[in-house]
Amino acid sequence: MLRKFKADLHIHTSLSPCADEEMFPQSIIRQAKMNDLDIVGICDHNSAENVVATKKIGQREDIAVIGGIEATSQEEVHILALFENVKELFKFQEIIYEKLSGFNDEKIFGKQLIINENNEVVGSNNRLLIGATSLSLQEIVQAIYSLGGLTIASHIDRESYSIIAQLGFIPEGLLLDALELSPNYELKTVCVADRRVNPELYGFSLVTFSDAHFLKDIGKSFTVFLMEEASIGEIKKALSGEDGRKVMIG
Repeated sequence: MLRKFKADLHIHTSLSPCADEEMFPQSIIRQAKMNDLDIVGICDHNSAENVVATKKIGQREDIAVIGGIEATSQEEVHILALFENVKELFKFQEIIYEKLSGFNDEKIFGKQLIINENNEVVGSNNRLLIGATSLSLQEIVQAIYSLGGLTIASHIDRESYSIIAQLGFIPEGLLLDALELSPNYELKTVCVADRRVNPELYGFSLVTFSDAHFLKDIGKSFTVFLMEEASIGEIKKALSGEDGRKVMIG
């Protein structure tokens, strides 16, 4: 039976150096529950080391947690990569880590904390997670596709780190599942790099999520999926409009 799932699939934890240190897994799930979210996506910059803990807490609180990574290409384009299973997620993380150079300076970029399911700090990541990989946009998208993941171009209406701002266009044949709009978007009047863009003209499904770096922003922007269950396969069907599945934003 089809039902509506309220989803925010772009949330950062305290592993992302630009996120607030209060973005612990337990706190994220508590806030998601307060905002009546059914599904959350954990997508830290270039890493997935807080996904497992968040999944465990989500199971206890009856909130589906989909693990992901917000990967940065060599062109400095942000791409959301979401996976059904942690096995494929961590394979993708390995690909990212192999092509990510540099070390984090906490004084400049912030801490990168690894948290367990008891909300305890158990370590930190010293990689330069805020940096860009040496992987091209095409290579990142192809890696996600080959591992069966969901590929969404992040916040395409932003002036930085978006596919349109960085490239000026979406390459033909790029294997994207959807385009993400930032919170407070205006669908018909998206302005990127001093020019107006209508995302609908690209022919991809549109979604919107919070890109939350602070607890108060979780669920600020969300997408409702009409589908059978909280899974990558069902989300893909909804994005394609298959078998009565639908996507609703705004």
